[in-house]
Amino acid sequence: MTISKSGRGPVAAGRDKVLLRVGVAGTVLVALCCFTPILVILLVSVGLAGLTGYLDVVLLPALAGFIGLTAYALWRKKQTDACSRSTSRGSRSSPNE
Repeated sequence: MTISKSGRGPVAAGRDKVLLRVGVAGTVLVALCCFTPILVILLVSVGLAGLTGYLDVVLLPALAGFIGLTAYALWRKKQTDACSRSTSRGSRSSPNE
């Protein structure tokens, strides 16, 4: 199979799945670190308790970024699905021909 000129095809669909998986996994991981004391306990146990004051500076923008990545991946997957459905309908010959 080849990729169409629009860049959509089997390869693009695979990339969309990977993008969605990374976005969801990152969102869950950062949310877990934001809303539970897991990361604080880990930093204290390794002797880096002084860094706990800067966690919000790093984790909240990372959470926003991963939520944005997930939203973009869902939008792109929707576009790819719609494009593949329209090309599969257009390739069928009509009964009037």
